Order: sequence, then C-alpha cells, then structure tokens
Amino acid sequence: MEETIKKRVEEGLMLPLMEEFYTIQGEGYHKGTAAYFVRIGGCDVGCHWCDVKESWNPDIHPPTDVDAIVKNATQYSKTIVVTGGEPLTWDMGPLTSKLKAEGMVVHIETSGAYSLSGTWDWICLSPKKTKLPKEEIYAKAHELKMIVYNRDDLRFAEEQAVKVSEDCFLYLQPEWSKRDKVMPMIVDYVMANPKWKVSLQTHKYLNIP
Repeated sequence: MEETIKKRVEEGLMLPLMEEFYTIQGEGYHKGTAAYFVRIGGCDVGCHWCDVKESWNPDIHPPTDVDAIVKNATQYSKTIVVTGGEPLTWDMGPLTSKLKAEGMVVHIETSGAYSLSGTWDWICLSPKKTKLPKEEIYAKAHELKMIVYNRDDLRFAEEQAVKVSEDCFLYLQPEWSKRDKVMPMIVDYVMANPKWKVSLQTHKYLNIP
C-alpha cells in the first residue's frame, strides 16, 4: 500500500470499505428501522460461524476517504450503522465526527475486541469467546447481543451480562445456521430468565440485505 494511503488509513481518514447499503435494521433493539449500513473490512476475531468472512482481510477492500463515505451515507437516512468485520480495528474518530457534524445518529456493531474510538449514539456489543472485549466498553454498551450456537453460549452470555450496566438491553440471538436447533432452547431460557430478550435476524426472513 502506498505510504500516504497507509498513513491516512492509520489515522482513520481512509477506511477499508467493504460495502455500504441502505436497508432495514434486522436485529436487536432497532430492528425495523431504516438505516444506512457502512461495513468496514478487517477482523481477526475469527468466529467460525461468521457469515461475512469475506470481510476479514482488509487488504481486499479499497481504502476509501471518510468524506466519500459520509457523502453517500447522508443521502439516505439519519441513522448510520457502522459494522464489519470489526470496525474498531481502525480509528473511528474522523468518520464519526464528520457524521455527527451532519446531524446523523451513529450506531456501531462491535465485538469490543479493540479499544473504543469514535463518538456513538448507540453501541451494540456482541462479545466473542475467541477474543474478549476490552473492559472499558462494557459500561458504555447500550445493547448486549449474544449469538447462541450451542448451550455453552448461554453460560457465556450470563458471564458477559454481569459486566454491562443495568440499563443495557440483553439479547440472545440464534446463530443462523443453527436456528432451528437452538431456538427452542433460547425461548425456554428467556422465559425462565426474562431479563433477556430474543433477537432474530429478521432481514434474512424478509430476504433483504
């Protein structure tokens, strides 16, 4: 990578952009909300069930100036969701400051595996066993989204839930490929432990991005 571009990426002035699209938020607290998604490439958390493994290698996604990302995003919706990959691999300060200057409401979906950067209106924290969140992010998370692939993930969910604030919304979401198997288990668990809510990937049922 050209040194000038590399430096701008390191400073968060350019980001490896995988894709951007306008759609309906399908998961968690804001499901059903129209939002513009910005998917940033780069992730080394390594979830074996990840459904966007093509996002892992940042080198295959073009470094894109954050001004261009902001220009595109502000044409569609007030709500911007930054996701990945793992967006906190990069400095999110420049992108979020420019989005906020345009009056956008800015969300992030993150594993929390890297230090929190940027200014966020909503933080959806989705911890992974392979690379645990930084301690600093737990208190700032608005939503805890735990992906359930097997029964042990319920134990892990409880382990993570004690670290977030009392105001944080707690969600259990079936891993898509195992949904038929784990959904009855999740339903029973939420009924027995009503502090949790069920999250579904409704966009997949609706066949939208």
